[in-house]
Amino acid sequence: MRGAERVTRAKECGTGLRVWVARPLPAGARTAGRVAALGHRPLLAPVLDLALSGAPAPEGPFDALVLTSASAVPALAGSPLAALPAYCVGARTASAARAAGLGLVHEAGGDALALAELIGRALPRGARLLHAAGRERKDEPGDTLVARGYPLTVWVAYAARPLAVLPEPVAAALDHDALDAALHYSRRSAATALGLARAAGREEAFRRVAHHCLSADVAAPLVTAGILSHVVAARPDEDVLLAGLVPVGPHPVRQDNDAEASPALRPGLERC
Repeated sequence: MRGAERVTRAKECGTGLRVWVARPLPAGARTAGRVAALGHRPLLAPVLDLALSGAPAPEGPFDALVLTSASAVPALAGSPLAALPAYCVGARTASAARAAGLGLVHEAGGDALALAELIGRALPRGARLLHAAGRERKDEPGDTLVARGYPLTVWVAYAARPLAVLPEPVAAALDHDALDAALHYSRRSAATALGLARAAGREEAFRRVAHHCLSADVAAPLVTAGILSHVVAARPDEDVLLAGLVPVGPHPVRQDNDAEASPALRPGLERC
């Protein structure tokens, strides 16, 4: 494996991993802080730029909000919609909703189908839902909710725009095999990071990085590209994802966290 020097440096006791946080701001800054608190060295370099869309909210009335990303919360804060019950996909989105002063906040298990199940248990069929979402979004939980008889209106509250070029600090780090790991929180972010690395002529170095993904769906673009050096969190939870940041070495030991390594990484997970 090329990049053995990088691996050697990473496995020295007391030496944290150099971790690329590709997550958009402001969440990326919080993640970088958590990475640093774990003793690693974050490189905060988002590949997507998040911004509110400016589109006016649809006219109601609505019975509840559906939130699949914390990025939609700023568009709701301080508006009349903030008084509606908010059904959130997971802990991070729920936390952001509470911090912004939204009404009664409900938290699902971290994925879209769990969110649809939560709404199905809590609200009667026919309840009018407003999904505050991004311009690029997945079919779920909308498809399931509509099929079960819930009128659903989608409001494009924010949009994520990919950067035009790979961030220079990342390009420089890849040139010197100075990245041990990268954190990916969305499928689009992972795909964009790969595309930017490829366009910048750094795909080979990108492939040598251990890519830590929040879910199998997030990892899908890497898998499609044949990148085997990825780790998938056993649950779509940031605590689980960050627990997978362990140095890589030549002698396998038991991994006492909930991250699931790809077959390419299972040999040789080692803690100092």
